[in-house]
Amino acid sequence: MQKERMVENLIEMIKIYSPSKKEGEFAKYLVKELEKLGAKLYLDEGFKKYNGNSPTIIAKIKGNLEGEGVTLAAHLDVVEPCENITPILENGILRTDGTTTLGGDDKAGIASIIETIKVLKEENRSHKDIFIVLTPCEEQGMLGAKNISWNLIPKDMIPAKNMIVVDNAGRAGLIAHTAPSKYDVVIKFKGKKAHAGIEPEKGINAINLAALAISKMKMGRIDELTTSNIGVINSNFPTNVVADECIVKAEVRSHSEEKILEVIEEYKDCCDEAVNIMQGEYEICYECDYPTLKPKDNLKFAKEFSEIYEGLGVKSELKVIGGGSDSNIFAKNGYNSIIIGVGMYDVHTVNETLELEELYKTTKALINYISK
Repeated sequence: MQKERMVENLIEMIKIYSPSKKEGEFAKYLVKELEKLGAKLYLDEGFKKYNGNSPTIIAKIKGNLEGEGVTLAAHLDVVEPCENITPILENGILRTDGTTTLGGDDKAGIASIIETIKVLKEENRSHKDIFIVLTPCEEQGMLGAKNISWNLIPKDMIPAKNMIVVDNAGRAGLIAHTAPSKYDVVIKFKGKKAHAGIEPEKGINAINLAALAISKMKMGRIDELTTSNIGVINSNFPTNVVADECIVKAEVRSHSEEKILEVIEEYKDCCDEAVNIMQGEYEICYECDYPTLKPKDNLKFAKEFSEIYEGLGVKSELKVIGGGSDSNIFAKNGYNSIIIGVGMYDVHTVNETLELEELYKTTKALINYISK
């Protein structure tokens, strides 16, 4: 592994502007890089469904060993502000000047994948087929992964089911294998308009109605595996009008879909109770944003990668996490994913940093796992 080369490549990628839905230039850069490495490519055009400009890149590095092989995955987009990034490298830590995000999430993951392939080829290591999946718009609801047309992918380009997602915050050795499902919930409360100064008693204030219902709802941590949160309360009326509509947006996450639906039923009970007290009406809509991520092999894959880390002297830790990622979407399509750390911290903020030593450790682990 050439550490200096990997860092130079990473910094070059970081400087390419690639926020969600505008990753096209970065995708073109990576297509050229993968072609130099002899990869066979397939570009999925799911971005046309959500007005993006970058395909999902699916690449295949043909192996010389029998077996299904492995898939390496990462995402192309970076959270704003990410234009004109100034990377600063000091004492093995990569950061910015504090005016932008760094983009280590997830360009560090991509740099690790590219360096892994370079080393395997340069050292002529034997390996099974390697697939690479690089998605756009992960940071905005995993739109790239959600809109892949799996039925259009040529049979020989369909990625291997065991997938290593190089996109976990924190140190090398962290291996996430389980993540919750998330449901989005929208509740529209309907009251009755009236003049707030002349005849307010003739109105039903939808904001009050929403507040009464919300006051009875359980929020925050519901149990060890379940959380609930309200993020939006919207009602835009002049102060002299009794508001007749208020829209509330919430989410429920859990490792049990049954528990999610149970919490949503409790939401409904709270709304019913509020309507019984104040009158008015409400409508509630909900849908699954992404399914649960769970091991499909009783943690066999995760434990195998854990052993690779341990063999390098890196303490490994199998983790259950509370956030969603492309892995959740891939799980719905039969993929068995683990998500590994590359040393990124304070992601999605202008204080984001990347510990290069952790990136090196994970890259070495990928090289050793694939060529074991």
